[in-house]
Amino acid sequence: MSRSPDALASRLAQVRERLAAAARRAGRAPEDVTLVAVTKGVGVAQVREALALGLRDLGENRVQEALPKIALLGAGPRWHLVGHLQRNKARHAAEAFTLIHSVDSLRLGETLARHAERLGREVRVLLQVNVAREPQKYGFAPEEVVAAARAARGWTGVRVLGLMTIAPLAPDPEAARPVFRALRALRDRVREVLPDAEHLSMGMTDDFEVAVEEGATIVRIGRALFGERPARPAGAGEAPTAGSTGEGRGEREV
Repeated sequence: MSRSPDALASRLAQVRERLAAAARRAGRAPEDVTLVAVTKGVGVAQVREALALGLRDLGENRVQEALPKIALLGAGPRWHLVGHLQRNKARHAAEAFTLIHSVDSLRLGETLARHAERLGREVRVLLQVNVAREPQKYGFAPEEVVAAARAARGWTGVRVLGLMTIAPLAPDPEAARPVFRALRALRDRVREVLPDAEHLSMGMTDDFEVAVEEGATIVRIGRALFGERPARPAGAGEAPTAGSTGEGRGEREV
């Protein structure tokens, strides 16, 4: 797949058209869905091309890959952490990201709250839910989410804005529909506890149209924009854990 600016512009136009069509099928406005371009493994030059095309929401899977990009690209983009966050990197994440999609435990939420207090800033997060109960993925079990939302009311400085999930990888995107529908139902219950928790971060390259039809407010797109990225070498940065991509439990190619 070509990585020229013209090729990126063409792929972005196609993704936007598909997103808009899915929104219209669901009776929704396309502008109500935020497209997060996942730049994991993408060089700064190509990220600049994406910004020049009007993309403003950028996603990264790993804190240590994101920080140099954030330093080089400045405050213009809105940075999303979409991969697993280890507690020992929570301070850097709290400082650097506009939205952390992957709060998957009470301990992580409490850690972020401590850093929010020390930094004197609000940290915005989503609660990650393992809707399909896949053993290789991180996230709260569905039955834990409402209790987690209640606990989150005590996380001073942390604002929970919604839920995130990763659907199981399947050849048919329709297989993800029950997962996305279940997350939306959980979100509605969580909003009884946390009224600001309106967002649904769900849907990636293989299934984002289904996610939009089921109410996604944020989709995370990588491959459809930037093509396949080279495999990350073992031993580079954080140690990989069990998972389909070798990039950390709970992650698959976006």
